Amino acid sequence: MSIAEQYFKKQLKSGEFRRSYLEEKRRPDIEYRLEEPKKDIRTRKSPDELIEKAEDIKKLVMGV
Repeated sequence: MSIAEQYFKKQLKSGEFRRSYLEEKRRPDIEYRLEEPKKDIRTRKSPDELIEKAEDIKKLVMGV
């Protein structure tokens, strides 16, 4: 195991570091999913489809 891996594992033991790491890891996925409803609104998708996507994003964010 490299020094970097050892350091990373040590840092993951810190609750604050672990939470921050997981938030940053999920950030690109959340940002991508937030763009989808904008596109759907422009293409005039049904309200039910928009609500479904909003619920999916909510589930993703609440899992953070």
